[in-house]
Amino acid sequence: MAKTLRTCSNGHQYYKSSGCPVCPECEKQVKPGGGFLADLSAPARRALETAGITSLQQLATYSEKEILKLHGMGKASLPLLRTALKSAGIGFKP
Repeated sequence: MAKTLRTCSNGHQYYKSSGCPVCPECEKQVKPGGGFLADLSAPARRALETAGITSLQQLATYSEKEILKLHGMGKASLPLLRTALKSAGIGFKP
């Protein structure tokens, strides 16, 4: 698919080949500076935030299968999430 030039509502111009409307520049501005969400890709972070998961304690109430079902979450994010949970002394719901 060919990349098309787009302009977001904040005036940033960027190229995208997918139908995703998220501006990469705006996304950089809202990325957390720390914590487990900062280590994730933007789609994975948005998937958790959309589901209301913003803390490790909230994440621990879900199974890995439930997390993988979230739109934007991929298998590459699971090792990062497991490590973050383990460092807090908790884990995914069985």
